[in-house]
Amino acid sequence: MIIDLHAHSIKSDDGRAKVQNYCQWIKAKEIAIDGFVLTEHRQFDDESDYSELGEKYGLTILKGAEVETEYGHVLVFGVTPELQQAFDFTNIYLALADVIAACDAHGAVAVPCHPGRKRVGMAAHLEEFGVPEGVRIVEVFNGGSRDDEDGVSQRMADELGYHGIGGSDAHIVSHIGRCVTEFEQPVQNEVELVTALKSGAFKAIKL
Repeated sequence: MIIDLHAHSIKSDDGRAKVQNYCQWIKAKEIAIDGFVLTEHRQFDDESDYSELGEKYGLTILKGAEVETEYGHVLVFGVTPELQQAFDFTNIYLALADVIAACDAHGAVAVPCHPGRKRVGMAAHLEEFGVPEGVRIVEVFNGGSRDDEDGVSQRMADELGYHGIGGSDAHIVSHIGRCVTEFEQPVQNEVELVTALKSGAFKAIKL
């Protein structure tokens, strides 16, 4: 399965895309993905149920979050009510170690995103804080990357032995599916997504 693991809807403060419009665009442009994950900024969207929309368009629509730590931004997959109680998703000063520990304790996965980006990427903070413990996966392809940001991400992943995912980081409809992750096993829900990520049987792709 091919899934875009990083997208934002109007639920995010800077998102300008409605989820239905993402679905319509994917089908109209015949973008070769099977689904996408909505990783809204500093929150987990408990309210929205996209199951009917996914069924209508034949897409797997999942939910995660993007939180902020001293190492930059981090995607969180497999969010549960217990995980939401473990740390404050709205806090822009989270400790990455705390996020990773909470994810490990509650069956979720934390993935630093656009790590090659200045200020909000993990690579920019390695010299100051050192290599963080517990990171196993990073986003190596990001649809919003500029210059050599993805190159920095990939080289860091290679050097530190991380698996790499791809995500479009779409904030507008036309950006969905730019970078994706191909999984060797089916992913129909958040639990299966976490299982697939923990298996390591996936690869990042630029479409």
